[in-house]
Amino acid sequence: MTEATLDPEDSKIITLARAARARNGSEQGAAVRDDTGRTYSATNVALPSLTLSALQVAVAMAVSSGATSLEAAALVTDGAGPSDADRAALADLGVTSVFTAGPDGKLR
Repeated sequence: MTEATLDPEDSKIITLARAARARNGSEQGAAVRDDTGRTYSATNVALPSLTLSALQVAVAMAVSSGATSLEAAALVTDGAGPSDADRAALADLGVTSVFTAGPDGKLR
């Protein structure tokens, strides 16, 4: 799938992930969309006592807001793609693939 064939709603979560990453100057930005169309964007957390990926934070935000399933997820990073833990958290809510993009928004 290319940017030209990407659904506008999927483009939106990539844009949200890019914006979150840029706003905080973080290594990762992520966004997820739940089954009602609500979106949640987040960045990674790197504290001495707590480390979470951006996708893990976005999933936690969705769940804590009442989401029981997700339709889509996006990760923006210039590092590695989603970890096994990221994929497991997404799979818990029904997502089996992740749009992964670089900071420029181009899909990998």
